[in-house]
Amino acid sequence: MKKNRVDAVLKNLEQMGLSQMLITDPLAIFYLTGRLIQPLERFYGLYLNQNGGHKIFINQLETVPEDLGVEKVRYTDTDPYLDMVAAAIDRREPLGVDKNMAARFLLPLLRENAAAGFVNASLALDRARAVKDPQERELMRRASQLNDQALAELRPFIRDGVREWELADQLQRIYKELGADGVSFPPLVAFGGNAGSGHHWPDGTRLRPGDCVLVDAGCTFEGYCSDMTRTWFYQDVTPEQQAVYDLVLRANQQAEAAVRPGVPLRELDSTARDIIAAAGFGPNFTHRLGHFIGLEDHEFGDVSASSQDAAVPGNIFSIEPGVYLEGKLGVRIEDLVLVTEEGCEVLNRLPKELEVIA
Repeated sequence: MKKNRVDAVLKNLEQMGLSQMLITDPLAIFYLTGRLIQPLERFYGLYLNQNGGHKIFINQLETVPEDLGVEKVRYTDTDPYLDMVAAAIDRREPLGVDKNMAARFLLPLLRENAAAGFVNASLALDRARAVKDPQERELMRRASQLNDQALAELRPFIRDGVREWELADQLQRIYKELGADGVSFPPLVAFGGNAGSGHHWPDGTRLRPGDCVLVDAGCTFEGYCSDMTRTWFYQDVTPEQQAVYDLVLRANQQAEAAVRPGVPLRELDSTARDIIAAAGFGPNFTHRLGHFIGLEDHEFGDVSASSQDAAVPGNIFSIEPGVYLEGKLGVRIEDLVLVTEEGCEVLNRLPKELEVIA
């Protein structure tokens, strides 16, 4: 068990007035134990209690290390496993559950009155996961380094007539060759007018001179995600394309320069959005400035006008302003930033000045 992370979750639970929680999200359990299991349809749960007595419920099919640091409760496919879970729960107290708990497990516990009430306690986990510890920060740095290297190695494959899906497939091969675990999400590749939709899934569109080339991609390293977007131009760039690119780059750089502990996340969004709006492209910046990231590409927390949170050291989120002109052009420039004690560390180092690929 990762004691510092378990302690953070327990502290958050205490602030919510809860003494116990049942966690069934495999990624959340991995975060707390360091062991990833994908149970498919079988029950897999970690029970935490402020008084100790933590337990993990695992089917006999799964292999786990002996030194997991928590009592293991094993069951077979024919055992009354939910009765075993209910026996561990303090019926006198409400039980926190996570937002991913399947109804086929939750409803029987409700019917059996296994606890004095059931509460969505996902925030206890989400807020802990939003503050990366030193080990997580280093893994996120490594994942972003791999992403930088992969997109740099992709550039020679950007040539006349290449299809969007061919570039996406090539990028996944590069990730594998570099030693990444896999992709954070299927790569987005968009040429020319296709980039004007913001999120365009790669298809058979061929690259032509004068097209923009938007690549939004990420890989995973030891379970942690990277995410970056770069926009290039093929063989030529028009004055309009250059003006849009320069605008988005300025919004990206100024928002990153504003990142520091205590800054309201909504102010980061407005820093970038105001720059783009002042140039007349406000309606063409169609999404939030950024999202939190870690074990999942999109985690709890966002950098948007509706955010009520402020940045704290250990947060890692994206800064990704964009301008999208439907049917003509799309430009997005995205980096991941780590909030430090003094300011921020930009995790991506791949150059982002305007580049025309010959």
